[in-house]
Amino acid sequence: MYPKHTGGERIANTSTKQKSRVKFENIAVDVNFKERSDNQSTWKNFWKKAKILSPFLWPKKDFSLQFRVIVCFLLLAAGRVVNLYVPIYQKLIVDSMATPEKEMIFRWDWILVYVAFKFLQGGGTGGMGLLNNVRSFLWIRVQQYTTREVEVELFRHLHSLSLRWHLGRKTGEVLRVMDRGTDSINNLLSYIFFSIFPTITDIIVAVVYFVAAFNIWFGVIVFTTMILYIVLTILVTEWRTKFQRRMNLADNETRARSVDSLLNFETVKYYGAEQYEVEAFREAVLKYQEEEFKSNLTLNILNSVQNIIICGGLLAGSLLCVHLVVDEHTLKAGDYVLFATYIVQLYVPLNWFGTYYRAIQKNFVDMENMFDLLREEQEVIDAPGAGAISVKRGGVDFNNVSFGYLPERIVLKNITFSVAPGKTVALVGPSGSGKSTIIRLLFRFYDVDTGAILVDGQNIKTVTQESLRRSIGVVPQDTVLFNNTIKYNIKYGRLTATDPEVIEAARGADIHDRILQFPDGYETQVGERGLRLSGGEKQRVAIARTLLKAPQIILLDEATSALDTQTERNIQESLERMCANRTTIIVAHRLSTIIHADEILVLREGEIVERGRHENLIGQEGVYAGMWKQQLEARDTSSADNSLEQSTKSK
Repeated sequence: MYPKHTGGERIANTSTKQKSRVKFENIAVDVNFKERSDNQSTWKNFWKKAKILSPFLWPKKDFSLQFRVIVCFLLLAAGRVVNLYVPIYQKLIVDSMATPEKEMIFRWDWILVYVAFKFLQGGGTGGMGLLNNVRSFLWIRVQQYTTREVEVELFRHLHSLSLRWHLGRKTGEVLRVMDRGTDSINNLLSYIFFSIFPTITDIIVAVVYFVAAFNIWFGVIVFTTMILYIVLTILVTEWRTKFQRRMNLADNETRARSVDSLLNFETVKYYGAEQYEVEAFREAVLKYQEEEFKSNLTLNILNSVQNIIICGGLLAGSLLCVHLVVDEHTLKAGDYVLFATYIVQLYVPLNWFGTYYRAIQKNFVDMENMFDLLREEQEVIDAPGAGAISVKRGGVDFNNVSFGYLPERIVLKNITFSVAPGKTVALVGPSGSGKSTIIRLLFRFYDVDTGAILVDGQNIKTVTQESLRRSIGVVPQDTVLFNNTIKYNIKYGRLTATDPEVIEAARGADIHDRILQFPDGYETQVGERGLRLSGGEKQRVAIARTLLKAPQIILLDEATSALDTQTERNIQESLERMCANRTTIIVAHRLSTIIHADEILVLREGEIVERGRHENLIGQEGVYAGMWKQQLEARDTSSADNSLEQSTKSK
């Protein structure tokens, strides 16, 4: 539900988005996506926000864009001069016709000058004049530069945040915050520098001119009207800020609800909850519309107040001017034309001033969530002076590692084990014992609380994350693919790979022949999250891109637990070929897949309770032996059920 503009609300024309490179690292950590106090001013910490926005206008590394910015401001200054001389020449033309008939002079030169100024200024509002059109054209590239830099920086920042943050975020809400935040920055500079600043400058010029050319009372009337208008606009707009914030929060919830529901389309179908989802979305929309109504109601109040002030000032000034023309004879008819023309010319941008101020105020509100997003600290960062890791053999050591996702919930307790280069270690145990956490710690999705993790003797906290992750390949339990082609998804393992290398990796994962059976071959679209492929096909694509990556260390996080037994056996062969002579850590649910491991670690409640080879552990009558017996019994039961089913079918 997008905010709508009603009543006297005007929507300024803006061209392409604008943003610029800026360093967000120095922004203090504040709050996340939470509702602020309704009484908090939009302009709180204004100078901090202004400091963030200031680089947007001046592209430091592009001289052509800097020249464009300078020309735009020169055109802006020229526009202020033109706005002064348009009513002056209109007065001169009227006075040349208001004299006795025998003294009338056909001042075609003044008419040409007047029309030329109008051509530069534009029809009434200045929006269509040559000066503004040229300035808008030149500003397009500056806007595009600003847009590009901010969006790229924001996208980079999101990818730098930790797995913990991404697991807790709502995709729909984050995307909505990004859209509104970048759009708001897109408009702010145009509003401030090409609308608010010129309007205030025009007001100051008008007051000075009326005092000098007429008398002080005209200056007082113009000044009082403008000040009242601006002050009341600011006060009323600040009062209605809370309604805008509430509407934005309701809008976030609506988008988050719709995206979450659509992403879980299958689950909704499984439980026949379509009507529930529709009603929940309806409630979210109704809540948004209730807040939208309040926002628009206060907007109408603001427009009415502005209209009263403008008409009051016009009435007072017109009565005084006509009195001096008709009764005092101190002014001419042309002076009234000058006054009326100049006042109307001022009132149009002044009326827009209210709109621009509301737009700026709204944009600051929209930017607040984006600033919060940018204030999110990176939980896992490279140490100062960290260098690239050097992995020659691929040995892995966990030395007294302890870790907890929350202080009160310790997941791993003093875990110590080693994986010799080229060997395979399997991690087994009940759910919640910490198996997948070990994988995430080694990949540095999180940093350990105590202890150290070493790769070839190097503490992974002292090397760059990029080099560490380049040396490790992961085949996850749930393979999620990009909504692109099969070739693209395999090639993602090494973006510089050639097509023959992609095909070779697919052969190694035993999926090449299957791909050729698709009508489009390697150009087959896999759909969102790879849903057009079966579980086994997705798993093989994941193996293929890991083979293409050619890492020294491989992590298998229950890579086949979601597959049927036959598919698992087929993929197991591909996994064994991939892991040959590579250091491998396997998180396994089905023990039959890890009986070949050089060492099996049995975890329970974050501790290693047993370790050894398969044949040794099953003879100890411990935790592992119990798990093995349970799986054998389950397999026998399943086999018996299958035999009974086949027998029934044959009858």
